[in-house]
Amino acid sequence: MGMPAADRLGIDLHRADLELMAAKRLAVDPAGLTVPQYAALYVLADSPGISGAALARSCQVTPQAMAVLLKHLTQRGLVERAPHPWHRNVLETRLTDRGRAALELADERATEVEQCLADEFTEAEQEQFRAFLQRAERALRHAAADLG
Repeated sequence: MGMPAADRLGIDLHRADLELMAAKRLAVDPAGLTVPQYAALYVLADSPGISGAALARSCQVTPQAMAVLLKHLTQRGLVERAPHPWHRNVLETRLTDRGRAALELADERATEVEQCLADEFTEAEQEQFRAFLQRAERALRHAAADLG
């Protein structure tokens, strides 16, 4: 094997991401949401009327995955979709009152998770951590480009 597991930063990143997602799952569950549903509602709160394709990009999922997610949120009455006034092929998506209430509950609890994480680092460490993560993203994009 080319590199021992103890030297693979990707394993550490993955482990931290799994812990974050597990904590977020517990946080948003009382609101009846999954983490991807919470993410979509969170983006919708800041961007009412956004299209499904733009929402998918913001949530970093495929348009197909977002279409399924929006179908479930619409069926549950958490979002509503209507044709754009000028672009009839584009559906605008907005939170309903019920969706806003679910988001508020989920976000209150998800914020606790984020605060717990932030509290582990000083402000300077947070800035440095973000810089390290940005460098990691760049390195991984370059690795993928070299392989592709």
